[in-house]
Amino acid sequence: MNFTKKILIFMGMFGSGKTEIALNVSRLLTKKGERVALADIDTVSPYYRSRDMRDSFEQLGIKIIAPKGKLANADLPIIPPEIFGYVENPEFRVVLDVGGNDDGAVVLSSLSSRLPSDNCETFYVLNHFRPFNDTVENAASHFFRLQEKSRMKINYLVNNTNIGLETTSETIDKGEEFVKQLSERISVPVAFTVVMNGLNREPRLFEQLEIKKYMLNPWEVEQ
Repeated sequence: MNFTKKILIFMGMFGSGKTEIALNVSRLLTKKGERVALADIDTVSPYYRSRDMRDSFEQLGIKIIAPKGKLANADLPIIPPEIFGYVENPEFRVVLDVGGNDDGAVVLSSLSSRLPSDNCETFYVLNHFRPFNDTVENAASHFFRLQEKSRMKINYLVNNTNIGLETTSETIDKGEEFVKQLSERISVPVAFTVVMNGLNREPRLFEQLEIKKYMLNPWEVEQ
């Protein structure tokens, strides 16, 4: 996947996997020699936030923008003003990790007037096995609602269908078929399918983005 715009926005419903993808895309860009700022504007969930990777990612050259200190875990719509400095800095690519559901979309809408619309790409991440994506019509309803609330045109869909450690190639294939139907229903193209743990297999319907899991559960952390 060639990420061509300066601002890359990852949004979707709660638990869709936006944060893992935002972290991996940021890392991919730095491996290509780019300077990257990752803005964590997830004000919805106190779990699995990219800000928790601040120290380790800044060692990799990725600047993570998020509230610090006592406000780091606050479920408040706090947008650090330094985001706009990186948006305006031509030397940086900016990745936005947006909170899930309506609340996250509303926070994004508060930024939309300050973002260069012609230099943004917005990706809507889906996991077919989340309850709100059980049917194409339900998924389409959520898509249109979040697009309206965020005041951002969504350019691409991302298939991140998985069931954690039990994910198989067949799991991902089911997700591709579902996202293909959704794409046809809402006339929005699919950017890529996310694969993890070496499950990439040819042929697939869409380009693949192989990722590493950074946000580990306590039982997954190596002792």
